[in-house]
Amino acid sequence: MRQFTLLTLAFLIGASLAAPASAQWKWRDKTGVVQYSDLPPPPGIPANDVLQRATTGRQGVAVVAPAATAASAATPAAPGAKGADPELEARRSKAEQEKAAKAKAEEIAQGEKLALAKADNCSRARGHMKSLDDGMRMSRTNASGEREVLDDKARAEEKARTREIIASDCK
Repeated sequence: MRQFTLLTLAFLIGASLAAPASAQWKWRDKTGVVQYSDLPPPPGIPANDVLQRATTGRQGVAVVAPAATAASAATPAAPGAKGADPELEARRSKAEQEKAAKAKAEEIAQGEKLALAKADNCSRARGHMKSLDDGMRMSRTNASGEREVLDDKARAEEKARTREIIASDCK
């Protein structure tokens, strides 16, 4: 049992030490030959010639990522490099178009909600104005929770406020 435990422990240690060693960079040099290394390519190699990048995973274990994915996630395209990758540019423009369409749809939905709210306010204000014009006895609850009946002055103030609402919401 002890030998099994030691053997398992040795295997786990060996596997964890071998993972960083398997992290490889892959790039095409100036002559077109594909190079492999555990070190990054020399500074003179363009980013589009880097075929695979070594990255570090969540627990510090090195993993190999394709260069296109790592490059697009790590660095934004330089302004002079526009059009260098047509597929990337197509995805970007499609994402921008979707974002614009979504913003426009939200704007239209907000406008529709506002129009419905104004129509509802208009309908309520007209009904309230009709009640005020009919001379019905009206009451409201004041700040202390007591019921108070509207006198002529309060009725006139309420009519003026209701006219303002009708003027702004009933167009």
